[in-house]
Amino acid sequence: MKALIDIIKDHKQGKAVGLYSVCSSHPLVIEAALRHALQSQEMVLLESTSNQVNQDGGYTGLQPSGFRDTVLQIADKVGLAADKIILGGDHLGPNCWQHLPAAEAMDKSDVLIKQYVAAGFKKIHLDCSMSCADDPTPIGDNVVAERAARLCAVAEATWQEVGGEPPVYIVGTEVPVPGGAHEDLEELALTSVAAATETLSIHHKAFTDKGLEAAWQRVIGLVVQPGVEFDHHKIIAFQPEAATDLSRFVEAQANIVFEAHSTDYQSAAHLADLVKGHFAILKVGPWLTFAMREAFWALDFIEQELIEENQRSKLKATLLKAMDDNPEYWQKYYCDENRQSLDCQYSLSDRIRYYWPVPEVEAAIEKLISNLDKTPPSLTLLSQFMPAQYQAVMAKQINIDTKELIFHKISEVLKQYSAACYQDSNSAL
Repeated sequence: MKALIDIIKDHKQGKAVGLYSVCSSHPLVIEAALRHALQSQEMVLLESTSNQVNQDGGYTGLQPSGFRDTVLQIADKVGLAADKIILGGDHLGPNCWQHLPAAEAMDKSDVLIKQYVAAGFKKIHLDCSMSCADDPTPIGDNVVAERAARLCAVAEATWQEVGGEPPVYIVGTEVPVPGGAHEDLEELALTSVAAATETLSIHHKAFTDKGLEAAWQRVIGLVVQPGVEFDHHKIIAFQPEAATDLSRFVEAQANIVFEAHSTDYQSAAHLADLVKGHFAILKVGPWLTFAMREAFWALDFIEQELIEENQRSKLKATLLKAMDDNPEYWQKYYCDENRQSLDCQYSLSDRIRYYWPVPEVEAAIEKLISNLDKTPPSLTLLSQFMPAQYQAVMAKQINIDTKELIFHKISEVLKQYSAACYQDSNSAL
């Protein structure tokens, strides 16, 4: 199985290859990704963000070692070898502690990086672009790079303690808003070649000043804005011709490709164009939980047709009540009262993903799965509410099993990323 850095080398040698990064902490999404990797004989890159997983637990309640153990337990159940899994950490820096003075926030960031690397995470996105409580807004590029180099030094020291394959790094701060834009979009300004050049130059100097020349050789990705994004109900599609200058620029960088964030909901053709344009690391997150939510909504409709009312899970109603009871994760995003109900359920930013871990919701999921496993849907109900899964059942690709239906729905997204990242048939991993 190739190391991540070798995949980048293949891309730099002209092969139409890339790697997609599954950015989700939901166990069903993780299992779907692992099952897809096993079936497709692909390497799988799973990333958690500093908001999801940190030393304080994040919103998942998991520390980095806990996330690793969860992934490996699911991999063991699925039958995927651990050496076919790469773990990554996204937006690692002071993001979770912006309310603290910079000195305190960076001390916490040191701990964060150390725990991620000690837990075996090999792809580290160093992101110190955010202002802390006593910083100006925005902070200067030099400060961003100096803080990133500081965290890289912690990562290198930790790796040398624990051994194994060394980590690789992603730098860059022109990152689309995690989870999609907060408001309606019309067009985007791409990162300029001048800005990309400056970012690499400043980070290179900061690394060199800290004696991190060896680590700089393992900086494999630069985050830029390629002109892709989504808001609540709209998608900004990739335009290859608009990114031509960026693509040419990165061709001249020996070991570096672009990492593209917020590629969710792009068409299969646009995903392939991104890889061809050297945006060779494609991040996907909300689209996967969006697909999972679509599956659960369909199954909820099926349950209403099959199960007596007093025995139903009422998953959809339970989840929407959880959102209503605690609007913390969506209230500042869905500001139009006339479409709040629509946004809570169907927004592409998928703020609903924060509510799957609520105990009442988890219990409803278990009951829904149990109900439909005991009383499987007929082919006619599958055709009505899950037509693609109906076709898969008819083709004997899957059984009428509740979880298999969910995994297949999520894999519809993953297949598009596989097709984009493995365009060169000679580059199978």
